[in-house]
This record gives sequence, C-alpha cells and structure tokens, in this order.
Amino acid sequence: MSDPILKLEGVFTNIAQYHILQGVELTVPRGEVTMLLGRNGVGKTTTLRTIIGHWRAHQGSVMFDGQDITKLPTPAIARAGIGFVPEDMGIFADLTVEENMILAAVSGAIDETRLQWLFTVFPALETFWKKDAGTLSGGQKQMLSIARAMIEERALYLIDEPTKGLAPAIITTMARAIKELKQQGASILLVEQNFAVAKALGDSANVMDDGRMTWSGQMAELTQDAELQERLMGLSMETH
Repeated sequence: MSDPILKLEGVFTNIAQYHILQGVELTVPRGEVTMLLGRNGVGKTTTLRTIIGHWRAHQGSVMFDGQDITKLPTPAIARAGIGFVPEDMGIFADLTVEENMILAAVSGAIDETRLQWLFTVFPALETFWKKDAGTLSGGQKQMLSIARAMIEERALYLIDEPTKGLAPAIITTMARAIKELKQQGASILLVEQNFAVAKALGDSANVMDDGRMTWSGQMAELTQDAELQERLMGLSMETH
C-alpha cells in the first residue's frame, strides 16, 4: 500500500487504570472504506476516540496524511481534515436541525451545494429543518449526526456504529450515504456490528480483540470464509 491516509503504529491507550489499547497497528488506505470489526468491548470505539484526540495515546503514533497528530488537541485534528460521528450521536436536542448543522460547519457558512446533496441523501433533514432535533425519531437523529460530520468535506471520516438499532430502510439510506461519500474521494474508517453492512461497504477489514488487531486483510476474504469469521469474532455470520 503506497500512501495510506491514516496509520497507527504500536498505539497504547489507558483510561484510568484500564489498559484498553495494547499496541494497535492499523492502516487506512486512501479513498477506501476500512471496516473495524470485533465483539463489544474490545477497543473499537477507543481506537476512534484516540485518533480524534478524545483519549490520548500513551505510547505509539497516529499519522494522518503524513502528519503526526498523536499529541494534537481534538479541534486541531478536526481542522486537519478528520470528521467524527460518535456512537452516541452528539447532537443538540434543544436546537433545531438547521442550528445543529450551522454549528457543525466550523469553517464558516454552510456550503449550499453540499447541503442540497445531503438533502437528497437524507430527505428527512429538509423535512424537519426547522424542528428541534430532540423531536426526531432515533433513525432521524442518527441521520442528523452523520450529516453534521458530512456538512464539511473531510479527507477522513471516523464513523462509530452508524446502523445500530436502526430499521432496515434507514440502514439502506445510511449505507448509500457512506457509498456516495466514498465516491467523492473520502476515506472512511467504519465501526460496524452489522456484518451485512460491513460486507456491502468495506474494501478492507481489521478485526480487534482485547485491545489488539488480530486480523487485517480484504473484506472480500473475510466475507468468503465463515471459518475465519467464527475464529476471529466467535460467531458465524453467514446468515446475517
């Protein structure tokens, strides 16, 4: 791989007395969707939060687009070109959808062309533009959360379990948005428990267990090997 957009080397992250990440090695190829897979509680979310600077790596390095961002504060990492969609959505319930989007556009006024694209991807955003975000359904809140990260063009998007608990129709919408983002040239690191979604979107895959990477390779290779899935993640995913 000639020029990865993101590379983690030997990353250790401790939270209080807990050693969560224990020497994580991760490469995200430029212009691809990279899946981060594994059971609950193995360190996937901590990996994303370490990249974006919410947690600080105690050891190792995080290189983004040739720049060492390991010790940078979160706002500087975001300005460097990384968007983050947390699992808990991070929207402002008492503000309108419009106000949520204005706050997310940190560089200045919202780009109208990009906003119109987001309305085609997530029509509910336009429908509820003047409504308080707290009144939206769970699926609509998740769409708003992703749209907030997408309102400014980023080189890399970190997305934590975007389809969790969503209805199939909304999962389809979400998957389409991520595909379109990739078509625009973005690189995406995606934590996802739904193997069907991972299979449909992923170019490459990394499987975590107990704070380390246990497997890295092409998503197609993992998809075609039920025995490998079972060994790495402890469940057969053929039926999902």
